[in-house]
Amino acid sequence: MVKTQVQFPDHLYREAKRVAVEQEMSFAEVVRRGLEIAVQGYPPGRATGESWSLPSAKRLGRARLLEKDWALASRDST
Repeated sequence: MVKTQVQFPDHLYREAKRVAVEQEMSFAEVVRRGLEIAVQGYPPGRATGESWSLPSAKRLGRARLLEKDWALASRDST
């Protein structure tokens, strides 16, 4: 296990300490569990600096509305 030093904003530190008390675990365990969740959102495989773009659409068919009518169609009808 690696020992490190990290700085937290005051409000985040207080909230993490609160969670630790309420869940009867150490502050370090709260941080470890939080990091486990955070790294799941950033899976490996994408190179640093690699750009991403929306894939091109294929075979969507004809547009059903003219562009000038999009704003009207997007308004709430209730």
